[in-house]
Amino acid sequence: MNAQTLVIETTSTEETRELGARLAPLLTPGDVLALVGDLGSGKTTFTQGLARALGVTSPVTSPTFVLINRYRGAGGISLHHADCYRLNHARAEMLDAGLADLFSGDDIVLVEWADRLAGLLPEDAIWIAFTYLADDRRRIAISGGRRAAAVAGELTARGGAP
Repeated sequence: MNAQTLVIETTSTEETRELGARLAPLLTPGDVLALVGDLGSGKTTFTQGLARALGVTSPVTSPTFVLINRYRGAGGISLHHADCYRLNHARAEMLDAGLADLFSGDDIVLVEWADRLAGLLPEDAIWIAFTYLADDRRRIAISGGRRAAAVAGELTARGGAP
């Protein structure tokens, strides 16, 4: 790991969910998570674990057609889960959907297929890249600016992988 990247491999769906759950308590109001990776690489599975750890009790599914799902967690925390996969003009369509307004709030915003939003995401977004390796194995890399480095450092201090 360099100062701004933490790479973790998970070997099961549950480990990928658990990594999301381990990351959740390290997040602060206003954090933006930018998830990237191919179909089936674990983005939604990770999000389910993160949401569960934030106290979300409703089912978490990818908002492919509705664009943004909002989930209420414990203690008034809200998680906004956006998905840019099916968008032809992701930047314009997400602006129309109000995604940029969410970046200035106190909620946690998670964007799947975030690489389609060049220039729209906040500079200090926490980038999480998912790579399918084989079967249920995934490589998950956390990188970005100061917030990503802080989160990666704390995750490492707490034992890193699930």
